[in-house]
Amino acid sequence: MAFIKTALLFIITGITSVGAFPLGIAAFVLSCLGLKKPMGWVIYLIGKIWALIIIKCTGCKLQVKGKENIPSRGGLCFVCNHGGIFDIILALALIGRPFGFIAKKELLFIPFLNIWIFLLGGLFIDRKNIRRALKTINKGIRRLKSGGRMLVFPEGTRSKGRGLLPFHSGSLKLATQAGVPIVPVAISGSYDVFEKTYRVKAVPVRVTFCPPVNTAELPPEERKKNLADRLYQTIGEALRSE
Repeated sequence: MAFIKTALLFIITGITSVGAFPLGIAAFVLSCLGLKKPMGWVIYLIGKIWALIIIKCTGCKLQVKGKENIPSRGGLCFVCNHGGIFDIILALALIGRPFGFIAKKELLFIPFLNIWIFLLGGLFIDRKNIRRALKTINKGIRRLKSGGRMLVFPEGTRSKGRGLLPFHSGSLKLATQAGVPIVPVAISGSYDVFEKTYRVKAVPVRVTFCPPVNTAELPPEERKKNLADRLYQTIGEALRSE
């Protein structure tokens, strides 16, 4: 039964992704013709509807807390733990505003997925090339300063059930150099949805949006040395409470 459910979900994912693709391309073309802001919302809403369909099909028992902690205006950086690939789907469904995210360079070479990441505002980073990585970070900083939103996974990789991994402070430069608030996000159960057994399971999944941290008000020393630890503790406490 689990195998059939998994196969059906992959079929649905493929069909919905391909079906939404022309709409995403059309919206992107219109954004290049001067309709960038409204088409950004259109592309995001396509992604959100797709994500809600996938979540519904998994049957997972989703519990969400703290959405009132998401500021309604201005540039914003979400800092989230990264248990599994389902995290991106949850973010698309729940954040409620268009956002981009930092994706590893390797995803650039996966056909179709790479285009959707680009359409949704993702930035590809080459961690092995410092110069290129800095260019990517600077592009994200400019986006935040102009009022955009970005999602960052400071662990740098999926934890895959190993618990909360150490945070890389360099990933927080997006927010600190742009001077925008950070909303810590704690997700538990996402790894168990599929990756743990490679069978889709209707497991409990919890997402907590913690109170924002205003980086513009932090002393320079705290931004450099203590911010990563502070966010690590905040997300860790939220995960333990779940």
